[in-house]
Amino acid sequence: MTNIAFIGLGNMGGPMAANLVKAGHRVKGFDLSSEILLAAAGYGVAPATSLDEATADAEAVVTMLPKGVHVLSVWGDLVKTVKPGTLLIDCSTIDVDSARRAHELAAAADCISLDAPVSGGTGGAAAGTLTFMAGGSDGAFANAHPLLEAMGKKIVHCGGSGAGQAAKICNNMILGISMIGVCEAFALGEKLGLSHQALFDVASTSSGQCWSINTYCPVPGPVPTSPANNEYRPGFAAALMLKDLKLAQEAALGCGAATPLGAEAAQLFDLFAKQGHGGRDFSAIIEMLRG
Repeated sequence: MTNIAFIGLGNMGGPMAANLVKAGHRVKGFDLSSEILLAAAGYGVAPATSLDEATADAEAVVTMLPKGVHVLSVWGDLVKTVKPGTLLIDCSTIDVDSARRAHELAAAADCISLDAPVSGGTGGAAAGTLTFMAGGSDGAFANAHPLLEAMGKKIVHCGGSGAGQAAKICNNMILGISMIGVCEAFALGEKLGLSHQALFDVASTSSGQCWSINTYCPVPGPVPTSPANNEYRPGFAAALMLKDLKLAQEAALGCGAATPLGAEAAQLFDLFAKQGHGGRDFSAIIEMLRG
């Protein structure tokens, strides 16, 4: 049993903290929303009224926050109060530079740290089937592994500090590009008179198969669990896909990588969000691509 502080208990953090409780850990949680704190208490997370209270006896701290600036602000405060040797895990999706700066804050306070963003959406968070992409030392990864196992199904050590974030933005750039390709293919198939099921039956078992077709098909019918069958209520919102694509473009610009399809995907999701669809599932972009 580990004493864990969990900072950020929203759509992803809440169910992740709940799974740590189910695994037998003591979890104190802090969030700026009193409603979210109350909900967390319902699944066994002890609510804290401040960051200091949440981290007072923590052996490990997990953060799940919106942006790099938030992570650096929270880590900048918590390293002043936690004990040396405390394990700090950030599961947010942020820019690589901010992730590396967070590691530096931890090292200066004699804490061990891991950047460990996730893939799998709210469904994976609730089911405990997330994929964790971890960056940090071998020792930090070994210490964090039992906690990550309580929240996820696959845990991959990607390398040193920031490597988890690098893997996440590369993966999600692939996802954004592939979803646009799948949506364009279904839109074309519709105009050519193909049924959704016929195209799915071919593409899902042929060279066009990918996660965006086989698991998350963007049209109703072929994959009953996909958001297309639930009015595109988000498993992964378009605004979050746009955030990840922008992070990928910032990273590409910083290191001089050519990502023309990633850039185009970012522009298309930006247009989709500006049309007021940022809160819908990212697969709903098929409606815009139909023209």
